[in-house]
Amino acid sequence: MQYIRFVVLRRNRDSGVSEGVFPLAYRLRDSAHVNAADREALADHLGWFEKNLNSPTRFNRTKSKGFYRRNTRGIAWFKDTAVKHLRRMHHIKTILERSGHPVEMIVESRVGYVTHDDAFQVVAEPFSDTQTG
Repeated sequence: MQYIRFVVLRRNRDSGVSEGVFPLAYRLRDSAHVNAADREALADHLGWFEKNLNSPTRFNRTKSKGFYRRNTRGIAWFKDTAVKHLRRMHHIKTILERSGHPVEMIVESRVGYVTHDDAFQVVAEPFSDTQTG
């Protein structure tokens, strides 16, 4: 199985890896600097993800007391079988790039130590050789 991640040229403070597209997509959805049609399309796609993609509860491996206070190292990846999700991500990618934000699509087969696994995605703390953007 292949795992796919869409990232922008910005580092996440907690994980230290390239940030995924969702935080930027939400910012642009609410931005007056983006045309109305793109804001509406982003709202549609993000709303769809809110209904059709679970929010993982764990982004780190540790199960020790206070794990929720630790910086998270886990990053989310789509499974290559999540066809509808990936199609929507490509639409979001197009909108972000049209707004001047380059998006890179990363494909990996070994994503790391898995902390969450569902039908459409995994969250994993990356191995040292995992490409993260």
